[in-house]
Amino acid sequence: MEKLLEQIHSPGDLKKYNIKQLKNISQEVREFLLHSLSQTGGHLGSNLGVVELTLALHYCFNSPKDKLIWDVGHQSYVHKIITGRKDLFPTLRQINGLSGFPKTTESMHDIFNTGHSSTSISAGLGLAKARDLAGDDFSVISIIGDGSLTGGMAFEALNDAGRSNTNLIVILNDNQMSISQNVGGLSQYLSELRTEPIYLEVKDDVEQIFKKIPRIGPSLIQTMGKAKESIKYFFIPGILFEELGFTYLGPIDGHDLESLITVFQKAKKMKGPILIHTKTIKGKGYTPAEKKPCSYHGVGPFQLATGKPVQSVAQETYSQVFGETLVRLAHKNQKLVAITAAMPEGTGLDFFAKAYPKRFFDVGIAEQHAVTFAAGLAAGGYKPVVAIYSSFLQRSYDQIIHDVCLQNLPVIFAIDRAGIVGADGETHQGIFDLSYLSHIPNLTIMAPKNKEELIQMLEFATDFNGPIAIRYPRGSVSNQGSNIYTPIVHGKGELLSKGSDMGIIAIGNMVDTALEVIENLRVKGYNPSLLNARFVAPIDETMIIQMATQTSYLFSLEDNLVSGGFGMQVMETLMKYKLNHISFHAFGFPKRFIEQGDCKQLYARYKLDAISITEQILTQFDKTKGEVANG
Repeated sequence: MEKLLEQIHSPGDLKKYNIKQLKNISQEVREFLLHSLSQTGGHLGSNLGVVELTLALHYCFNSPKDKLIWDVGHQSYVHKIITGRKDLFPTLRQINGLSGFPKTTESMHDIFNTGHSSTSISAGLGLAKARDLAGDDFSVISIIGDGSLTGGMAFEALNDAGRSNTNLIVILNDNQMSISQNVGGLSQYLSELRTEPIYLEVKDDVEQIFKKIPRIGPSLIQTMGKAKESIKYFFIPGILFEELGFTYLGPIDGHDLESLITVFQKAKKMKGPILIHTKTIKGKGYTPAEKKPCSYHGVGPFQLATGKPVQSVAQETYSQVFGETLVRLAHKNQKLVAITAAMPEGTGLDFFAKAYPKRFFDVGIAEQHAVTFAAGLAAGGYKPVVAIYSSFLQRSYDQIIHDVCLQNLPVIFAIDRAGIVGADGETHQGIFDLSYLSHIPNLTIMAPKNKEELIQMLEFATDFNGPIAIRYPRGSVSNQGSNIYTPIVHGKGELLSKGSDMGIIAIGNMVDTALEVIENLRVKGYNPSLLNARFVAPIDETMIIQMATQTSYLFSLEDNLVSGGFGMQVMETLMKYKLNHISFHAFGFPKRFIEQGDCKQLYARYKLDAISITEQILTQFDKTKGEVANG
C-alpha cells in the first residue's frame, strides 16, 4: 500500500486529508527523516520536534501566498519535504545539493534566507508592512524557537511589532525553556475565549457604550481597564508578550494536530500581532534524540537502531583542545573566566563549565551582549575568554571595536569554525573574520598551524595585556610540525623552511597545505621558503622584508577572503617598504559567498588545495621569469 507521504508534492496536497490521516503522515515524515538523515547527517532533533507544527501550518495557510519564515532555518526539513523537495534529501548539505536551511533560490516556498538566529520576527514584520503598503492580503508567519528568542534582535522586533498593530503571527516553538507553567484547562479556556470573534466584538462594543455615558463614561472605561489588567496578570501566562502589544495564545501542545489547526485557523481571522506559544519535544519520536537533544542537534551519518555515529573513531578536535587547555589554565589563573553564546558543547567550553561553574557564563544567543559583558568583566579585573563561531562573531562587530578594542581591554576571543566549515554553507562559512578584524586598532590576531601551537597561543593570550583573537578551524586537529617548537613572540612568525627560489607565507590552517605545496615544489626542483605567519595583526614585517630580499617571488595562503584578508596585509607591507620588485600573489577565497559542500571539494573547487596551488605557483613563477627574460 502506497504511503500517504508519497502522494504529497505540494502544501495543497495536505488539505485533502483528515486529522487521522495527518497523524499517519506525521509518523511517515518522522520515519523518512530518520532514514534519510541516518545516511546523510544533518539537523535531526529540531526537525523531529516540529513535524506536527509544520504540517498544521501548511494545512491552515497557503504557501507561498502566505509567508512562512523559519528562524535559523535548521528546523525547515519538514517544510522542504512538504514543498516538493523530498526526493532531493539524498543530496542534503552536499555540494550542488539541497541546502540545510531555507534558500530563496531553491524554492518559491522559501521566503527568506536564514541561517543565523533571531531574525524571523524582524523579517516577518518587514514583509507584513510591505504587504500593507501594497494593499495585499495574506498572512505572514514567523516561527522562532525559545533559544532564538534570547537574541536581543528578537526582542527589538517584538517591541516594534507589538506597537505596530500590524497583522503578524509569531509562533514560539518552545522545546526546552519553560516560559510558563500555566499549561492546563484554564489557560486553554482563556486562549479559546479570547480568540472567539464574539469576545473581541463585545469588548469593543462595551467600550463604545461606556464612552457615550456623560461624565462617568471615561472613569468606567479606566476602571474596566484596571480590572482587565489585574485578571491578565493573574491568569494569562504570556503577560510579557501582552504588554509588548501581542495577543498571546497558548501554551499549546505542539504535537497535538487538532489543537494546532484549531488555533491557527482562528488566528488567521484575528487582527494585530499575535503570538502563539507551542510546546514541543526536541527529537520527538526517536528515543536517543529525546534523551540527549544536544547530542542530536546536528549529526553525521548514524546507525538508526542505536543512534551511534557510523564513524565511531573519535578524533581530537580544535574545540576539544581549546576547552581542555582552558581548564588547565584556569586552574593556575583564578581570574580566568569563560563566556559562550549558547554553544558550550560546540565550542568545547562544556569542560570549563563542569570544572568551574561559577566562572562560566552562557549568555544565550546574544553575541553582542557576550562581548560587552566580557568587556565589563575585563574592566573589573578578570580575564574573559569569549568563545564564538567565526560567522556568529560578525554580529558583535560594533562591540568588539567600541567596547573592547577602543578601551584596550584584555579580552580573549576564541574564534571557532574559522575558514570553511562545509555542509552548513554560505551562512556559516568563517571566511570573513580576518577581513573584518585585521584593521581594528589594538587587536592582536593569531592563528595556529596545529594542536600544539593552539595550546601555546592560549598560554600566550592569558598573559597578554590587551585584546587578542585566536582563530582556528572546525574539526580534527593537525599534528604536522609538532616536533618543531618555537616560543610565541608577539608579532613574530616562524620560519619552517628556508629557500631561495620563492617564498610562501601561510596562516593557520593553510600551513598544512603549504607544507604539501613545498614538497611538491621540491620534487619539481625548486627550493622555496615557508613562513608560518602566526600573527595577522601585527604582521611580521621584519620576516617579510627578509624573505623579499632573498627572492623576487612571494605567495600568501589563507582560508579567508583575499579581499581585506591576510594577503592584503602582506601586500601593504610590500608597498609600505617600496619592495616593488616583488612578484606577489595572494591565495584565498574570492569575494563571494561560498556554497555548501565537503571541505576538500570546496578547496579543490576554488583551487586552494595543494595540487592546484602548486600548479598556479609554477605557472606564475615561469610566466614572470619569462616576462623578465623577454624584457
